[in-house]
Amino acid sequence: MVFSSLLFLFLYLPILLFIYYVSPKRLKNVVLLVASLVFYAWGEPVYIVLMIFATIGDYVFGLLLSSPTYGAMKRKLIVVASVAINVSVLGFFKYADFLIININTAWGTSIPLLELPLPIGISFYTFQSISYIIDVYRRDVEAQRNWIDFAAYISLFPQLVAGPIVQYSTIAEQLLSRTVGHAMFAEGVRRFIIGLAKKVLLANNIGIIWNQISAQPVESLSMLMAWLGIIAFAFQIYFDFSGYSDMAIGLGLMLGFRFNENFNFPYISRSITEFWRRWHISLGSWFRQYVYIPLGGNRQGRLKQLRNIAMVWMLTGIWHGASWNFLIWGVYFGIILMLEKWFMLRMLDRLPAWMSHGYAILFILLGWVIFAVESIPQMAGYFRAMFGGNSMPAWNEPFLYVLYTNGILLLILILASMPLSKSRLIASHSSSLVFQSVSFIWHIILLLVSIAYLVDASFNPFLYFRF
Repeated sequence: MVFSSLLFLFLYLPILLFIYYVSPKRLKNVVLLVASLVFYAWGEPVYIVLMIFATIGDYVFGLLLSSPTYGAMKRKLIVVASVAINVSVLGFFKYADFLIININTAWGTSIPLLELPLPIGISFYTFQSISYIIDVYRRDVEAQRNWIDFAAYISLFPQLVAGPIVQYSTIAEQLLSRTVGHAMFAEGVRRFIIGLAKKVLLANNIGIIWNQISAQPVESLSMLMAWLGIIAFAFQIYFDFSGYSDMAIGLGLMLGFRFNENFNFPYISRSITEFWRRWHISLGSWFRQYVYIPLGGNRQGRLKQLRNIAMVWMLTGIWHGASWNFLIWGVYFGIILMLEKWFMLRMLDRLPAWMSHGYAILFILLGWVIFAVESIPQMAGYFRAMFGGNSMPAWNEPFLYVLYTNGILLLILILASMPLSKSRLIASHSSSLVFQSVSFIWHIILLLVSIAYLVDASFNPFLYFRF
């Protein structure tokens, strides 16, 4: 079940909200837990056992960590055991076949593949469990003694399958006590509609263009068609994932939770460092707090800082998927970030804004090629096409046709990826009755158009489900 589906919008969500709001306060987490398990079981009825197992395991580990009878060494062993179990389960389901394929290729063996489907959202709820255990170990938070409350946190359906990654410390108090006023609920509805429109009207439509271009033999692509294709993918993955995050944050508000932001207009960045502060913020924060800083961060000299960046970005690449292109993607951005930390950021600060922004967009788009094209030969062929290596004209009639028929969509995507809503002009009128009335009508239109699109459309993928 996805948020951008008629089933979710007209059946699951209304029933949940009704039961949730008529339930007494002491039962709201029970309702939330049951609803989250139903949501997850809709797509993964078997793997719900895996999630419950992880929830029980880390609940017990958390209680053991809070016991005053355990000394420092025992507490460290508990953390190691929890992290090892979580990482092992994640690694088994996500990387077992990848490892087998590479062993067969390297050694000429014929080990059969397991061909296990990847449990939806396992990368996200595993990281949440690990962050909880580490935070309890550090005594940043107290262990949750109510299993229902803890299970509701791990299985919380708004961000369960694709984030944002919600650390326990962010919502620990909200799990115990939360209220939803009219303003908060209205804010949640508004945020959900914006996310739905980004996903359905923008990501889905530009995704069709990327699918059409990427389906063509790379040898037949003109240079500008190849660039148009990866620009389309860049917009698709941004509006797809940020739209989902908006919907998750909006649903959280409707239920009384305030999740942290996950995107902050990343395509306005003037460096790759800035881009990764604005893109998938919850993942970057997780790696910073639980990998980069424990390794020493930037406190032990430049060389160790660069080493720590390299390790974090290798892990970031692997986290995204069991394929060599993801590892290469992580190494690619790790190298750029190391160079920026070393000397390039100082250079970029001296450049005019348009030049530093152009630099960031260029390397972001090159990175998306590595991310999107799993086959290494296909990836190399796509790069050749982008830089005129196909012995074809820079543009041709197919390119002009795609550009002409989608020009307005591309313009809307560019404008929507910029923080226009935060302009001083809009901010100065945001509290006026006229502005609020126009805003209300605008959101109703977006909702109706999105629903109309869902009724008629057959193309409604979600990219981050595979992670």
